[in-house]
Amino acid sequence: MLNPALRRRAGDGQCVGMAIFGSFETVRAQAPVQFAAVFEYVAEALRAGSPVHERIHRIALGTTERIELGGGAFAMEQVYETKARPDGFFESHRKYIDVQVIVAGREVMEVAEISRLNVTLPYVEERDLIKYGDTAEASRLLVEPGDAVIFYPVDGHMPSLRPGEEATLVRKTVVKVPVA
Repeated sequence: MLNPALRRRAGDGQCVGMAIFGSFETVRAQAPVQFAAVFEYVAEALRAGSPVHERIHRIALGTTERIELGGGAFAMEQVYETKARPDGFFESHRKYIDVQVIVAGREVMEVAEISRLNVTLPYVEERDLIKYGDTAEASRLLVEPGDAVIFYPVDGHMPSLRPGEEATLVRKTVVKVPVA
């Protein structure tokens, strides 16, 4: 499911891409055709009354359910309360592209190119995770029900942040799409 728009930088093996943000339909129109199967699942997650939508609405607070989608892709359906920005951190992944979709609630996500971030936790292969220090140079996205964000390996992202002073309940699915 490698995105053909991604290419490898000479010498470092890093995929080059750029975050895509907007309503699900806007993101779907801009994403490569290889995401089609993933987007069928996302459309079901967003369609009120569908089995996927209902399943996400039955998940208990603080719970994450892993759903296999085939082709190496999987979804993490989750319910949580947003957190204060000081409790968040920037992260990126090497093996997977994140497609983050808000089903209910709202949150802020921040994004910055990893070349502008300082690594605080080197790559942990088992978790496909790199952590980074904070930066004031990030872009801030307000993500609401029906919105989607695609984060590529070069996109350091800090999701799950409060959109205001108070925590909000979020029902979300994060689809992990294999890079290669």
